[in-house]
Formats: sequence, structure tokens, C-alpha cells
Amino acid sequence: MKFSFYSIPMTNKIMKVFGTFLLFIPFFFFGQYQIGHSTITFNDPSRSGGFGSGGGPGRQIQTEIYYPSYTAGENTPVANYPDFPVIVFGHGFAMGWDAYQNIWEHLVAQGYIMAFVRTEGSLIPAPSHADFGDDLALVATKMLALNGTAGSPFNGKVKQKVVIMGHSMGGGATMLAAENNPSISGIVGLAPAETNPTAIGVCPNITVPALIFSGSSDGVTPPAQNHLPMYQGIASSCKSYVSITGGAHCYFANSNFNCDFGESTSSQGISITRAQQQQKTFAILDPWLQYILGEDCFGLNEFQTSLANTAGTVNQSTCSGTTNNATIYYDPQTSTLWTTTPGVAYQWYVNGQIMLGETNDTILIPMDFGGTFTVSVMSANGCDTSNFITIQGSIHVIPMDYQVVYIPEPAAIHITLNTPYSGSISLQDIQGRTLSKEVLHANEIEFPCEHLSKGVYFVRLGNDSAKRIVTY
Repeated sequence: MKFSFYSIPMTNKIMKVFGTFLLFIPFFFFGQYQIGHSTITFNDPSRSGGFGSGGGPGRQIQTEIYYPSYTAGENTPVANYPDFPVIVFGHGFAMGWDAYQNIWEHLVAQGYIMAFVRTEGSLIPAPSHADFGDDLALVATKMLALNGTAGSPFNGKVKQKVVIMGHSMGGGATMLAAENNPSISGIVGLAPAETNPTAIGVCPNITVPALIFSGSSDGVTPPAQNHLPMYQGIASSCKSYVSITGGAHCYFANSNFNCDFGESTSSQGISITRAQQQQKTFAILDPWLQYILGEDCFGLNEFQTSLANTAGTVNQSTCSGTTNNATIYYDPQTSTLWTTTPGVAYQWYVNGQIMLGETNDTILIPMDFGGTFTVSVMSANGCDTSNFITIQGSIHVIPMDYQVVYIPEPAAIHITLNTPYSGSISLQDIQGRTLSKEVLHANEIEFPCEHLSKGVYFVRLGNDSAKRIVTY
């Protein structure tokens, strides 16, 4: 079955001006991943107990891992793009990890690995908050280590960036896990609950970026006694608090009997639906994660815009904005772009699209690749974005219209040329390397793409100097 979802006819006049034509395959339609699942039991030899088996002597920490894949299912291969940041998640009191399917389906498809810790899930005996916090911190370390573990399906696939996130009891345990823990990139609390030992008390020892969500009608963990003191106590220079007007305690998750029953006896004045609360949460959470884990300064801009513009929320934040102080330069002799602005992370863009994988201070582009480029630079002092520089590509005239059809099973780009073509046609990466080459004696071609990294590619007819740019 074929679905035509994006089509732009290009006339000779337009081709004379721009030389190449852009084919943007939106991430929402094309670049979202399928979701794979596997179970790993990690081990802490210094402690006992836990949940699960097979992790070795000591404390067993069974973890349900959902990850980006090209094929949904159990233990399917991890997708290729080159590595994925990690989110470790802590469940609420007497709630299973499966109550948060709404969260993993939303985030994993975007390119995050999510690890759900299953310890401390019982009613009797009562859960140990201290052990749960230690478990979250340990799983964060273990997940990053899988990137260098021979034989692991995650070997070479894990970006060395991790956020710890938790709901209710898991939100309080997130604070415990983050205390004096600069190895993590940030924390997210969804209606975080005070714990024993005190989550509120450790907040002055948390210095990583933090994002706290609260429902104003939460009677299970009232904001004034739980969420707000944590936010106020956190010592990070970048922390944000989101109060969802009329929001509930349990609505961050899917419907769960234990949580919903507890809320029915305590919360009053809930005035929005579960779906509405989750939509508001994701509108603010998504760009924050892109900023923190994607190291994307434009994500910070979008996050701050969402804080200001998401209806039905009352928010406060200490995160400073971006500055436009970075500068980029271009050498036409070597077709090189670079910035001299010092930073710890870089992200390049072309025509408003992220150039995935282009995360150094210098990029080399093909001689005939035109477009408008910019870069974001993260440093210890905040975020800088650069000026825009436009580079003219080839001005060769190619009088061809085209149409694109996406074939999901198996994933492929189907290109139809309105004018029949006879000759070679190739798919190339941004470095000019040929990934696939076919001989065409018709007006249509399919390029399999299920094993390609997301990014910028070229379709080239024969030895023609002009290329069609494919971004997905």
C-alpha cells in the first residue's frame, strides 16, 4: 500500500533560481521510529533484595527497556542513527511500569531509549524510597555503560546523556537519585512525592537542570507540600516549574486502578481530561528534552516559548535564554563551514532542519550543496546561536517535476519523475559517498531507507552536477 504525503512540483524557472530542489520528508510522518522492547536485570553487588532474577549476586534490578527500532517487537535490533540518549523512569507507589505506556510510546518514537525500573513496586512490605533512588541512579550508570559492552544490542547505540524522570513516589526518588550526581544531564518530576528519607531535604544538593510538573488539583501529593518545595529547594541555575490548571495527580500516566482509587478519595476540582493534561505536558517536555539531551539551543527557545504559550498552565523558570553571539564562517575553496565560538556541544542546521550527526565545530559540505546554514553552541555559560549564512548551490537547470510516496513496509522512498529517464540514479550521503546506485529505464525508483540514519541525503541522476536533496 502506498501513501502520497508530500508533493512539490518544481518548474524550470524555480530550478534556475535555486539550482536544486528540496524534498522535506517531515519527521512526524517518516522519521519516527518503531518501538523495540527488551528486559535486562542489572545487579548491585553491594546491596540485597530488589526485583527480578538473572542479574547475578546482590540486588536484582529488573528493567524494562523500550528503544528506537526499525521493527516493533521483542528484542528487535536497535536502530542505527548513531546513538540515542537515555531516560530512566521511576514508577509511582503501587503502580507498574506499564501504566506509563503513554510516555514511552510518545518519547521512544522520537529517538529516546527509556528504561523503566521495576523495583519497590509492592504495597506490603512498604517500598524503600532510599533503595528506589539508588536503583534509578545505578540504572542510569548501567545504561550508559551498555554503549561499550561487547555483545550488547546497545553497544555503540547509547549517547552518553541521561535524564532521570519519575512520577509520584518515583518523582521523589528521582530527587534522591540526583543528589550530588553531576553524571546525569537533568531530572524531570511528574507530581513528585515527598519521601523517606526526604526528597525535599536533598534538593539543595541537586545542581543539574530540573523540570517539575504539577497538577493544581492534585490531592494525592498536594503541590504546596510536595512539588513546590522541591522546585524551590533545587540549586540548579536552570530549573522550571509547570502547574497545570485543574490537573490531576494520576493523569500523567494511563488509567491505573491503585492511583485512580487514591485520587478519587483525595483530589477535588479536576477540570481537564487525562488526554488534555498529557498534551500540555508533552508540549513543554518535548523541547526541554531536545535542549537537555539533544544539546540543541533552538530547543531551549522552543521550550521557553512553550512555557509562555501553553494554555492552562502557570509556570516559572530560572533558565536563561539563548544569545545570538556565535559566528560561522565559510571557505568556498574547501566548502567548509566552521565556528570559532567555544562550546561543549554543537548542532548544525540547514534550511531550518537539524543536520543529524553534524555535531562538531566544523562541517564539510559538497561543493554544489546550497542552502541556509546556522549552528547552535552549548557552553558552560549557556546557549549561543549563530548568524545565518546562505550558500548558493549548483545552478544547473533540471526541468523535472517529481512526486514522493512513502512505503512503510518495508520503509522506502518512492520517487516518480514526470519525464522518463534512462541512465544511472544514485543515493549519496552528505559527504558525497554513494550508498546505492541503480540503472533506471523508466520514470520511477525506490530507495530502501529502513536502515539509513536520519539526516540529509542526495538523489543524483547520472553524472549531473545538480542533486535532489532528501532530508528526513
